[in-house]
Amino acid sequence: MSGGVPRPAVCVYIAVSLDGYIARADGSIDWLDAMQWPGEDYGYAEFLAAIDTIVLGRATYDQLLTIGDWPLAGRQVVVLTHRPLASKRGERGHDGALGPLLRSLAAAGARRVYLDGGEAIRQGLRDDLVDEMTLPTVPILLGDGRPLFDRGLPESDWTLHASRSFASRLVQSVFRRRRDSV
Repeated sequence: MSGGVPRPAVCVYIAVSLDGYIARADGSIDWLDAMQWPGEDYGYAEFLAAIDTIVLGRATYDQLLTIGDWPLAGRQVVVLTHRPLASKRGERGHDGALGPLLRSLAAAGARRVYLDGGEAIRQGLRDDLVDEMTLPTVPILLGDGRPLFDRGLPESDWTLHASRSFASRLVQSVFRRRRDSV
């Protein structure tokens, strides 16, 4: 807490391979195509319905721009970037640390933030700002790629809140950060 304003809850929802990768080395996520089951969104719509603000990395933002419909409509979107950002749908850029951004968002009324993108998530974990992680695990070994977790992250304690399996063989786990109460 800073200045009397608590930060919003920071939540992650990201698919990961069995060996811990979120994308191939070239950034491709084509391996997720095998998990596209008719009528199944793995709880993503429910997760997104509880989110009021989305903070995502620039690479993830650029990838979202290549798909058809904008999936983040109706929510405030902040893109973490060091480069100029030409807003396409009302999103804004942020060049700086995640902690002050979260305090600013909280002061503006944000209560639940969806943090997306590999580097953005790792930054949130490094700064101990992530409160919940929903990790749909795809039963595939990629062998190489872009990892969700990297070396040097600080130790942190998590509790399994929920877990469920799907006909597609995907297993989804929801973890919540354990914090010492004062």
